[in-house]
Formats: sequence, structure tokens, C-alpha cells
Amino acid sequence: MQTQTQTQTQSGMPAGAALLKIADLHAFYGKSHVLHGVSFDVRAGEIVALLGRNGSGRSTTAKAIMGLVDSQGSVLWKNQEIVRKKAYQIAHLGLGYVPENRDIFPRLTVHQNLLLGQKGSGKGSRWSFDDMYTLFPRLRERQHTEAGVLSGGEQQMLTLCRTLMGDPDLIIIDEPTEGLAPKIVELVGQYLQTLKAKGISVLLIEQKLTIAMSISDRVLVMGHGCIVFDSTPDQLRADVAIRKEWLEV
Repeated sequence: MQTQTQTQTQSGMPAGAALLKIADLHAFYGKSHVLHGVSFDVRAGEIVALLGRNGSGRSTTAKAIMGLVDSQGSVLWKNQEIVRKKAYQIAHLGLGYVPENRDIFPRLTVHQNLLLGQKGSGKGSRWSFDDMYTLFPRLRERQHTEAGVLSGGEQQMLTLCRTLMGDPDLIIIDEPTEGLAPKIVELVGQYLQTLKAKGISVLLIEQKLTIAMSISDRVLVMGHGCIVFDSTPDQLRADVAIRKEWLEV
């Protein structure tokens, strides 16, 4: 486990401080108003799960944080306002983003994809190629294979690792277990816990309650573009009304 001093050194923020603080965030696709005053934070060394039905605004929240959709309000990253910044500028500040569509470079090899994830020379990073291949040994076996021929699970592993090669202090991960076999879902859960042990914060957008509830420190529930619940997994388990209204089919 990381000590509080180590966590502060890595992220530049004290353990438990809000790395990411969102206040009254609104987002738009053209004239369509999707987010309606979203407010929450993600603290240093914390896994926060963002739950909700399809269409509730979870993916739009991630895109708004990363500067990929029109938005209004406040997004503070380490106390710096980033709402008006470009996506590449936000990434270079230490936010990693793993989109739902497993955005790999299909004609490049696994190793080349990982290389593209590095910022600058990669020196001073917490993570190396060997770290990635230790996390997911299957990638080591496939490191010289074109990414486009990998299975869905292997592509998801590659996307996660390529983002990590950029040495972020927080990773936003959108539906990482979608369409994956149970054994791969378990690997993803272990990966996220490894990040936490390294002092990296995670905002996990997920539909599978089992994995989200088992690894998260806090859970948020979205409905109709708003946060309708913000508390611990245990409190969500106990709140039948919230689960029934906003999560259950």
C-alpha cells in the first residue's frame, strides 16, 4: 500500500484531497442539453464509480471533463480550471481517458501502441513496458502482433495499458468490461486495484454493479443528466429506492 506521503509526491496533492472537482457542469450536443448541473469530486488515491442506465449522461460527463463536448460550469483539476482547455492540453496535465470504443491503432503492433501512449521520452514515469506486460501477460505474448487482430478483451487490456503509459494521476475509464468474458472482467478489476495501490485515482463508468460495488470507495448514480446519489457502496446496497428508480431494469 502507498503511504500518504508517497501519494502526495505522485499526484502533487495530499491524500484525500480533491484532485478533480466538478461544479454545476452542463454539457450540450448542438441544441441538446445533456448534463444539467453535475457536481462531484474525485479524491487522491480513490476509485469512484459512476453508475446509471444508458442515456443517463455518464459518458457525456467523461467527455465534458476531457474537453470533447461543449460544456459550461467548472471542472477543477488540481485547483486549475480546465473547462476551456483542449483535450490534448487536459491529457498533458495528468488526466488519462479510456473511451468506450477501445480506440486502438489497428495497423500498429501492441508494443507500438504502448509506445504512442508515452508522453515525451517516458523517463520518470511510474510505468514501464515490463509493468504493462506483467499486468497483462497476454500482451507480452502478443507484443509484435498488429492490434487490429486482437480479441476484444486483449484490445481492452491494450487500451488500458496505453493510457497508463502516459503516467496519469487520474484515469477516467468508460465501460471497460463491456462485452468481456468473466475472467477478463476479473483481470480489469485487479488492474484498477493495482492503480489505486500506486496512488492513482480512478473514475469508473460502469454498468456492472458487481465489479463497481466491490472495488469502489464511493459510488455516484446519474439520472437524466444529474447526480442523484453520492455515497458508499454499502449505502447504495441499503438504498432500495435509489437502485429501483435509477439502476434496475
